[in-house]
Amino acid sequence: MEVDFIFKIAAIGIIVAVFNQLLIRSGREDQAMMTTIAGLIVVLMMLIGEIGNLFDTVKSLFDL
Repeated sequence: MEVDFIFKIAAIGIIVAVFNQLLIRSGREDQAMMTTIAGLIVVLMMLIGEIGNLFDTVKSLFDL
């Protein structure tokens, strides 16, 4: 896993947190929750690719 990947996840978290606070303060709690869920889904989709790479590495390591 590269450091860039960790920074991307952190940047998404910061952006989602800022949007969440802005939406909550403007009285749009429903949209704030949807923004948080969307951010979580984006990060999980990024992690799925990395987990696939991990399984491929383990598979090639043990010659499976």
